[in-house]
Amino acid sequence: MNGHDLLRLGYPSGKAIGIALKIATDALAQGDSEESVLEMLRAVLTNPDAFADDSPYKELAKELKRLRDQPQAYKLDTYAPYQVWGREQIEHGALQQMERAVRLPISVRGALMPDAHQGYGLPIGGVLATHNAVIPYAVGVDIACRMRLTIFDASPHLLDQKRDRFRKALEENTCFGAGNAWSVPRQHPVMDDPMWREHPVARKLKDIAWQQLGTSGSGNHFVEFGILNVSTPFETAQGAIPVGRYLALLSHSGSRRFGYEIANHYTKIAMQRHSSLPKDFIHLAWLDLDWSAGAEYWEAMQLAGRYASANHAIIHSQIVGAVRLPVLGVVENHHNFAWREVVDGQEVIVHRKGATPAGEGVLGVIPGSMGDHGYVVRGRGVSAALNSAAHGAGRRMSRAEAFKRFDWDVIKRKLREKGIEVLSAGLDEVPNCYKDIDEVMAAQADLVETLASFQPKLVKMDGSPRHSYHPED
Repeated sequence: MNGHDLLRLGYPSGKAIGIALKIATDALAQGDSEESVLEMLRAVLTNPDAFADDSPYKELAKELKRLRDQPQAYKLDTYAPYQVWGREQIEHGALQQMERAVRLPISVRGALMPDAHQGYGLPIGGVLATHNAVIPYAVGVDIACRMRLTIFDASPHLLDQKRDRFRKALEENTCFGAGNAWSVPRQHPVMDDPMWREHPVARKLKDIAWQQLGTSGSGNHFVEFGILNVSTPFETAQGAIPVGRYLALLSHSGSRRFGYEIANHYTKIAMQRHSSLPKDFIHLAWLDLDWSAGAEYWEAMQLAGRYASANHAIIHSQIVGAVRLPVLGVVENHHNFAWREVVDGQEVIVHRKGATPAGEGVLGVIPGSMGDHGYVVRGRGVSAALNSAAHGAGRRMSRAEAFKRFDWDVIKRKLREKGIEVLSAGLDEVPNCYKDIDEVMAAQADLVETLASFQPKLVKMDGSPRHSYHPED
């Protein structure tokens, strides 16, 4: 074990490295494994307060706390340029969060989408370009949350003609809930990715990731059949989609517990690194990409992206196999991620937290609520919006308020009047909780071209009793 190993853990160069190496040398001499020693040193780095009185780590903990608490001067009085779409639809708290984000010394440009609402750090619907740094909470806790739409070469009339068949396909081939997993893990090449072995945090999460592969979370995650009405033909990787009406399958899910654990682990490190940030800025703590912890987060985020894509691939493969219908094409996109892109002639990191990539010609899916249509769109490549668009209708009330205000019997009756059947869902996900999707789309007409609308008809979400949620669901 050497100093490079400790730098990869996220240790700052200097005195702390020397202290940690002495502890490691003594522990290895006593027969401890290198893996267990690195694990303990990681624990001390993550939470030095817990080891303040714990020999032999107290000297190391003292040095790490000194570095953490050392005052740093942050210049937060300069605003990077940013624009807002649909400002009149956006709550004041989300606007304030965006204004804080563009004051960071690493910020280059920003944009706020019309579905925006308050989150942790960067608001949901926020887009932020930074210089050589990534902000875990500007990506979000559900890393690589994404959409996938499968378009069948079949009439939507089949939904009414063979409703039981489609109900059964959803019930038997989906698994929802924050802690839920398949009893028999699904197979996909993503689990053979070498990063599961090489990454120091990912390897500890591989088992739970495998169990949850091909599943959906809680909150606003869903799998649903519906009617796709194509008004402008478009091309997918699988083939052309002509004008017409099609049966389609739409899903929304992310990287499950794996992404959540990665987000929180590296957010803690970022917050310790920038502990002297003002309290209302602390959730915007960042990791420099030329620092080991930043490089580790970036690698884990990329793995979470591949894993989330595999989640959707399995869900759709299982359901396509169950309904046995030919597929015309697929449209899919991330909306909680960070990309290396060129802005104003320089390479930057573009965070899209609850925002859809909308570069010129890029296809994406922007859903509404369970009771309202969503859209297939093609990006117009608007640089002022950092080539981005909204990722949905956007919440207009809290989950706690929804539980107080709404009654399932009333909601289900209204949905039935629209021909929509909900197999399971939470009261905090009913249409009334969301903004008007058409107002959101009108506010960003310059950002995307609408190609098709999708009307949900048979909806499956997490139906387990829930009263407490992470605000970024």
